[in-house]
Amino acid sequence: MQVRLWRVWFGVVLLLPGCSTWAEPAEDVVQQRMSADVKAGKPIVVHVVVALCDNKNQGIVPVPATLGNGQDAARNLYWGAAYGVRTFLSRKETGWKLLSDLPNGRPEILDKIVLSDTILRDSKRIPVYLVAEAWDGKEMRAAIQRFFTLAAGREPETIELSKPTGHKIDAGSKAHLVVFVGHNGLMDYTPSSTAMADSSAQPRSAMVLACASDFYFRKRLNRAGAHPILLTTGLMAPEAYTLDAAVRAWISDMSPANVVESAASAYNRYQNCGIKAARRLFTTGP
Repeated sequence: MQVRLWRVWFGVVLLLPGCSTWAEPAEDVVQQRMSADVKAGKPIVVHVVVALCDNKNQGIVPVPATLGNGQDAARNLYWGAAYGVRTFLSRKETGWKLLSDLPNGRPEILDKIVLSDTILRDSKRIPVYLVAEAWDGKEMRAAIQRFFTLAAGREPETIELSKPTGHKIDAGSKAHLVVFVGHNGLMDYTPSSTAMADSSAQPRSAMVLACASDFYFRKRLNRAGAHPILLTTGLMAPEAYTLDAAVRAWISDMSPANVVESAASAYNRYQNCGIKAARRLFTTGP
């Protein structure tokens, strides 16, 4: 009988030579990083890659034309529509505050924003920044590659916020959590390769709010060295209420099971699909 040995290395749990498969990165190592950063006075940072809904360029069931124009972020289903990332999270009642619009940085990104809030963690309210990018819907491959590169710790980014804050935040692959939102492009194509983990990068978690992301993304996230805190098992609407609930649970509760429960509760509230069905839709790492 072969004995499997484990080693934690920069937040990634690896099988030592002689074992044939990868093991998933440890979520508790990411939480330890978060706790240390909070103690040092640093904010928690979430970086979200949104692939805009695109009737023409994605293998989706078509939605109304104004919502499915992947080149129009302002009205897109996943960005500017009522439950899109920018519109929904900018509502006063969510608690998030839109701080600034950022330079897009590259032509495939049609809009880029930073939001902030304070979230309760260990009986203290801590600052949280959420950076979100709206990617042209026809650039699905590039958007997914961007997500995997961030998950692998390979594109650090420092964002300087405009006055009055004047703060600088570590985003990109330096974020504590990276998220993909949108159609599951891996249902349409198989990438020739995805980024491997940078062993010098800080531990990080990942969420993929897209249809059946557990099957399509988990192994690739494993190779990228990002702990999969929330994935999906079936078809879903990747709207921002699920993102909001899951991020808050991940930061405040520190329990993967409660991340799933929070995501399911929010999804059921807006989709009215039944809480049991919603719970079956979401899964997490071990």
